[in-house]
Amino acid sequence: MTDATKRPEGSPTDVDSAVLDAKGLRAMAHPVRVRLVGLLRKHGPSTATRLGERLGVNSGTASYHLRQLGDAGFVEEDTERGNARERWWRSVHHMTELNDPELAEREPEATLAYLQSVAATYTLRVQQTLSELQTMPPAWRDTFDLSDWALRLTPTEAGALRDELRSVLARYRRDTPEAALSAPEGAERVGLVTHLLPELDASPRPSVDTSADISSGKDPS
Repeated sequence: MTDATKRPEGSPTDVDSAVLDAKGLRAMAHPVRVRLVGLLRKHGPSTATRLGERLGVNSGTASYHLRQLGDAGFVEEDTERGNARERWWRSVHHMTELNDPELAEREPEATLAYLQSVAATYTLRVQQTLSELQTMPPAWRDTFDLSDWALRLTPTEAGALRDELRSVLARYRRDTPEAALSAPEGAERVGLVTHLLPELDASPRPSVDTSADISSGKDPS
């Protein structure tokens, strides 16, 4: 899982989470590294060659980024699977948190690069689902949703909305190796990507026309 912000309140406490510090933020501020971590969390341990094939990069590039992620503590070598010819890697955590406003202020360029990499990964996931949509079983195809709503909120209301959405999400089963073993028959991986995007008005707020003819009960036309 590739999360740009902190986990939903009420989520399982046994989910290991990488809380980004300055070093970790800089290490993750690259789209290939964000996707590498995401693949290892989603599919389990793998090699640089196999990961490179999934990403469309050569094994040397994948290996380099895996070593950088290893130095920052996001991945580690899976010695139980590896051998002298082939190194296997696994994710150390199940999710990533960026929840320190002061860190974002201190590292604005790395923060922006990281968030842009996460956003690009989300876009790619949507495109992959769209390309597979017509071949999905109807039951799953009918669950697909791609919607947006325009709201006008205060910062406090927007924060409350975010927290409510996280509370709803926390009621559902997370996709972890342990959950996969105990999930009911028919359960598959489902990706839920949420965006709360402030769109601050650059122009003055439109005025409200209060010149209606009250005596006649009609609006002017």
